[in-house]
Amino acid sequence: MKAIAIVCALGVLLTATEASAVQAEDGWISIFDGETLNGWRASENPGTFRVENGMIVVNGPRSHLFYVGPVGNANFRNFEFMAEIMTRPGANSGIYFHTEFQETGWPVKGYEVQVNNSHTDTRRGGGLYAIDDVETPPAADNEWYTQHIIVRGKRIISIVNGDTLVDYTEPENAPRTPDMAQRLISSGTIALQGHDPQSVVYFRNLRIRLLPDE
Repeated sequence: MKAIAIVCALGVLLTATEASAVQAEDGWISIFDGETLNGWRASENPGTFRVENGMIVVNGPRSHLFYVGPVGNANFRNFEFMAEIMTRPGANSGIYFHTEFQETGWPVKGYEVQVNNSHTDTRRGGGLYAIDDVETPPAADNEWYTQHIIVRGKRIISIVNGDTLVDYTEPENAPRTPDMAQRLISSGTIALQGHDPQSVVYFRNLRIRLLPDE
């Protein structure tokens, strides 16, 4: 499908080898092989995450799945991240960045982009959790949508299905409560959230593009 998309975009016929070369030049790198969780490490309840039909299925007790693979040494500063996501009704999840592995609890370090279209928590998907929240669901449950995150310097942009929901620049000496003290721009890895046993969320086509330091 990716090769077909590239062919359509260029308006010419490319061989599979040529299409792969274009993808490499474009800078996007897959960080999920579609078959296993190789390159990922789950925290306190690893059974919350499994792979089915090319998707990461998230369903179970609280757990977080951290990218620990070779791309960028799993330590990203300036980057673009994209994933396709589908939520079931009442689901809650999130995508952390500039974070680091921890055995238990909610990740302390880094920011979280919310994944939530109908959970009782009214902070909706695409928002920068507790920093720049979104109140209106950006997508519908039971339908795939695209989450795009861009981090350049102190600026964070969250885009859902092509619509910019958050464009936040971290101020100098950003005010933070004690429990949010490490919600700051730094560097680190990506993590997916398993929020609770009632939440069912699917991720696929996870990819990242590394950007130069500014």
